[in-house]
Order: sequence, then structure tokens, then C-alpha cells
Amino acid sequence: MLVGTEDAFRAVASRDARFDGCFIHAVRSTGIYCRPSCPARTPKRSNSVFFATAAAAQASGFRACRRCLPDAVPGSPEWNLRADLAGRAMRLITDGVVDRCGVRGLADQLGYSERHLTRVLTAELGAGPLGLARAHRAHSARILIETTAISFSDVAFAAGFSSLRQFNDTMREVFGTTPTEMRGRAQRRNDAPSGAGTVQLRLPFRAPCDASGVLRFLGQRALDGLEEAGPDHYTRSLRLAYGTGVATLRPQDKHVACTLRLTDLRDLGSAVTRLRRLLDLDADPIAVREVLGADPALSDSIARSPGVRVPGSVDGLEILIRAVIGQQISVAAARKTTERLATELGEPLPHPHGSVTTLFPTAEVLAERVMEALPGPRRRAETVRDVATAVAEGRLALHPGRDQAELRHELEQIRGIGPWTSSYVTMRVLGSPDVLLIGDLVLRRGAGALGLSEDPQVIQEHARRWSPWSSYAGMLLWQAAVAPPQLQAS
Repeated sequence: MLVGTEDAFRAVASRDARFDGCFIHAVRSTGIYCRPSCPARTPKRSNSVFFATAAAAQASGFRACRRCLPDAVPGSPEWNLRADLAGRAMRLITDGVVDRCGVRGLADQLGYSERHLTRVLTAELGAGPLGLARAHRAHSARILIETTAISFSDVAFAAGFSSLRQFNDTMREVFGTTPTEMRGRAQRRNDAPSGAGTVQLRLPFRAPCDASGVLRFLGQRALDGLEEAGPDHYTRSLRLAYGTGVATLRPQDKHVACTLRLTDLRDLGSAVTRLRRLLDLDADPIAVREVLGADPALSDSIARSPGVRVPGSVDGLEILIRAVIGQQISVAAARKTTERLATELGEPLPHPHGSVTTLFPTAEVLAERVMEALPGPRRRAETVRDVATAVAEGRLALHPGRDQAELRHELEQIRGIGPWTSSYVTMRVLGSPDVLLIGDLVLRRGAGALGLSEDPQVIQEHARRWSPWSSYAGMLLWQAAVAPPQLQAS
């Protein structure tokens, strides 16, 4: 957990919503676990017990509170802060790797034995890979029960359960109620169910959250056919494990409204996890503000952009290819070039939505055809080909469970990829919070706009005070370069 036991109890006593998702509060006398901000009466200290995850609480025999729905909270910011085995494993588990590949598949992707992985996760998080995956599976099932009208048998298999009996037993054990009762309560709340394949969601975050700023960043780089951006929404295609999808995101005061159109509902949990990572919804804005706001050079910027977020990724290969193409050219030029590549080599969506009609090209297609399809310098096309070939052959893995140092080393072994590109990829694909792209010209201009030196060495020295949130500082510098302070204030 990010807090100690006494701090956790004080957070519960004050019903502090900032800690929702950071830990689980269970009550021995009732057998129920809650989010820290649950409005229920605060129990005696002797009756309280705290867990790092919902899975750990479930493993100890507690069931979820029906009042505060402790699984419907932002994820813990700890998983982005932690670069150890437990943190990397948790990122893959929430992406559905255990459901798709089993514990052995998870262990293989992380480079450890099943036994060692289970031992570490049990010691660090209170539950093994299967227990953690089970909790995530139950959360996906609850979403489908409450937001769609599909049959419970379809819900069970879409959420990853192997049988209807296992599904029913798990829902009763975790939530203390049956699927029928859960759907009935949702209907009494007048929550209109979605059609088959379409799910309406509310993606929670810790306030404040500058979700509009992230969508603006994405919109400036949106590729026609793959993405559609407007003043109040962002829509994009998704290539997922079992099928494809289209997601539309709209920022609201207390959540991000999400409409997901999936060809296979088994992709729900993975799609939600990737969209949350794309918008950095699990970040801790208070911790970021306390560090960056203490620097006079950034205090005004962070006040103008409360809850600043760092854009993440739904597709590691796409981010890497876009980064390679965008090296040493403007955002507009990179967008135009990448758009042409995606239009020519991308795969048509089986069910297009509006102007979103295409999926980003696969590694196999890029490896075979990029030399003829990518305009500009031949050296750049060769780098894209080499990257795609390495991914297609399994020599380069681009998923959020990678070790940052190892991934950067592997990337920089490819001709044409330098520190800027490898750092950018770790920031967006791994969600690394402490990456500052010193080699970025626009970032240095932003430093100058805020009264700092534009010299890379001076910025690097000054940036020591921004750790462990340098990625967020970089976003503020980028914003300052695009819209200097005097323009932002007008």
C-alpha cells in the first residue's frame, strides 16, 4: 500500500476519496470490504483491517460493500510508480493476460517461474495471480450485468469465467448477491442497458483531472480513419485480443464517459484497462501537485492545469512507430506521414463507426510493406521495418509489463532509435512517471517560456526537484511551448 496502517485508518475516518483505489478497508465484524470513502459508519479501530488489493480482501473471506462498490474506483497509482515484479505483473493481469494465457503465460512474459511469481505476488499484494485475475474478472462481470441486457451465460464467458456455475458462485462470494439481483438494482436506478456489443461506462478518476488536456494532446495527433477528435470527445479504433473495438471518450466533472463498441465482449476488461492507461486516470494529482507546485517555475502552470495527466497508450507498437516517424520533425508533419502509412497499410474495421474506419497496421504487414508505403528518408523506413520485424518475430515485446531499463536497451540496439525515442516509449507505453525528454526541442522551448534555461544540462539539473513526477513536468513544459503563459492567461 502507498500508506501505512494508521494513515489508512485516518483516511477511512475522514472518508477521504483521494485514497479510493490505493487500499481496501475491511471490517471484521461485518465481513465486508469497502473503499476508504465509504459513507457507512466508521468501525472501531480494532475491527478494521487493510489490504493492498480487493483480491487480498476476498482471499481473506470478505465480500464487497453494496453501498460504495469498492471495485468501481480508480486503480492504485502504485502500479505505475512501481517498476518491480509485482507492479509489472499487476499491469499485465489487469490487461487480461492471465485469462488469455494462464499463469504460465504471465510468468513467461515477465521472465520468471510460476512459483517465484506466485510467491512474490502473494507476499506483496496478498493474493496470487489467479486471485488477482479473479477479482478483475468479477469487476468486468459486474459492469456487463449492470450496463447491458445480454444473458448471464454470455456475461460469464465474456468476463472470462469457465462455467456459469463458477460465475454465479464468484458473484455471490465477492458481492454477496446474485447476478439477477444486481441487474434488478441497476434497472431500478434507471440505468438504461446497452445493446449487444455496446457498453456504456463511467471511468472514475481522482480529482482534479485534466482529461480535456489529454484529449487535446491526442486530438492534435489524431490520424484520419483511426481517430476522430472534437472539442468534447475523442474516438479511436482498438485492436484487441479477441476482436476489435471503437471507443468514444467524453470528459465529465467526476468521470470520463465511455462508449465501447466491441466485436467480442471478452475484450471488455482489457479495453477498459487500456483506455484508463491512455488517459492516465489512475494518477495521484495531489502528490504531483505537492512536488511540482513547490517549484516557483511550475507553480503557475500547475495551477492553470490542475490534475495534469500524461497520455498513455492502447497499442505499444503504434506508439513506437509514431515516435520513430516523429523524430526531428513537427507534430503536423509526423501526423501527415503516419496517416498516409496507416491509410495504405491499415486493416479496415469490420464494423466502422462514423469516420473511424481503420485499424493501425500490424507488425507483420509493416515488416513486409513499409519500404514501399512510407514516404521520406529511406533510413527512417528501414528503422520502422526493423522494429516491425523484431515485434513480428517475438524478439521485441511492447507491453506495460516490461522492465523500463531492459526495454530502453533493446530499443536503442535498433539502428535509428536513440534516447529520445526510447524514453518517449517508456513514458507512454509503460506509464513511467519520471521521464523527462531533455532532447525534445519543444520541451526546451517550454522551459524558456517559463523562465528556465533552455540548455539541456541546466534543465536536467533543475529537474531533480521534479522527481518522481518528471513526466508530468514535461507535459507542463510542452503546454507552455504551445501556449506561453501570457497567452494562457488571456
